[in-house]
Amino acid sequence: MPAATLEGETDFDGWRRAARAFRLAGVEPAAARFVVQGGASSVQGGLFDIASSAPPRESPGERREEEFTVPAAFVELAQNVILHRSEDRFDLMYRLLWRLRDEPDLIRVISDRDVADALERAKNVSRASHKMKAFVRFRQVHDDHGEAWAAWFEPPHRVLEKTAPFFQRRFTTMRWSILTPDGSVFWDGERLRFGPPATRDMAPADDEIEDFWKTYYASTFNPARLKVKTMQGEMAKRYWKNLPEAALIPELVAASSVRTEAMVATPAPSPNARFSRALAPDLHAARPAAEAVPDTLAEVGDGVQACRRCPLYRDATQGVCGEGPKTARLMIVGEQPGDQEDLAGRPFVGPAGEVLDVALQEAGIDRSDVYVTNAVKHFKHEPRGKRRLHKTPNAGEVQACRWWLDAERRLIKPQIVLALGATAGLAVLGRKPAVMSERGAPLTLPDGGTAILSVHPSYLLRLPDAAAKAEARRLFLDDLIAVRARMD
Repeated sequence: MPAATLEGETDFDGWRRAARAFRLAGVEPAAARFVVQGGASSVQGGLFDIASSAPPRESPGERREEEFTVPAAFVELAQNVILHRSEDRFDLMYRLLWRLRDEPDLIRVISDRDVADALERAKNVSRASHKMKAFVRFRQVHDDHGEAWAAWFEPPHRVLEKTAPFFQRRFTTMRWSILTPDGSVFWDGERLRFGPPATRDMAPADDEIEDFWKTYYASTFNPARLKVKTMQGEMAKRYWKNLPEAALIPELVAASSVRTEAMVATPAPSPNARFSRALAPDLHAARPAAEAVPDTLAEVGDGVQACRRCPLYRDATQGVCGEGPKTARLMIVGEQPGDQEDLAGRPFVGPAGEVLDVALQEAGIDRSDVYVTNAVKHFKHEPRGKRRLHKTPNAGEVQACRWWLDAERRLIKPQIVLALGATAGLAVLGRKPAVMSERGAPLTLPDGGTAILSVHPSYLLRLPDAAAKAEARRLFLDDLIAVRARMD
């Protein structure tokens, strides 16, 4: 039986050269044999084995088969499978290589028995590498060069070389060693070096900071969230003997029920006063039912804070009602509060509000004489890192919040309602308007008032082209001047 001798259990390059030569020579999987130099299989041998440290070479008269390539997915899979501790892993890899020449898409057929077997072994190797990253515990040592760190670990598969670069990146400024039964790795701050297998007694048993680590682990142990089977599934018992905190686990588990009962019996702490002050004060005050018809603007404000007509209240800091004199002849309706309005509890105090204030002043309109509000009273947004990005309210949310806008209009009785943008137009008119084509034209409302459409100031802020922005601002100012003229 043709045999190829590999330099080590994880000698992938040696296996690849030998397997390729076997395949080109036409050696079938049942006839090929891979042995590790110095391993038990290489010493024992077989009755019909050919004593050879290299794959057989073809005779001069034999016709050599054409060269062939394998997909990168197979190479990556084989590099992981070879780290598995199973003794037949070389044979499995060669069977796949043998079949790939006639079945080039074999690796994609995950229902195939050999492919599924290889994928499962690669998955086990990947899991072993992940567990090594999680459960290696360094202990402090000292040598002639000063402080260093050493750890003993027993991985279920031969993942030392695969996982060592992770520790190099993670602990670049430390000098450390990881000792395993398969080999050892050393990092001196500049170069990663691999060495021979080690034994448990070569690694330190404890160090000065271990008691501090145990204290920290015990203090963060939450008995109310304890699920023993889940814990053992993530931190299998085979790793416990090398974890200093594992000695505490039986005692912590045994006392978990008592500690949980004590936690439940402990009275709830007082609310955070600073957080409470940041919320709208109306959230903590008695207020009328949200469906009660408000008779004053104050009742509108209380009702908005209690409003549950749509889900937007859940993510907003507070509801934002309108502000301005009850006798205002002009009501300006925007879309919804922005990020700054949501925090301040006032409409149009952000960047769009600044644009509106300047434009009102240039048009000869005093904002203090205007009632300013929004079609939707809660801030609709989505988180993006530390920012909250605006999202346009949908028609259902606008319709739900129209209750409050109608109440404001009924109490204010404005001569003109200026709707800024399509969302405001939908809330005021009850239909989705074509803002650009209908802007500036007076529209009669059912209550006898007049509605005028224009763009929202935020539209001006979003225009990237300076010339387009200047033209859009000129048209917006014209709309405001027309509103002032109609009021006069």
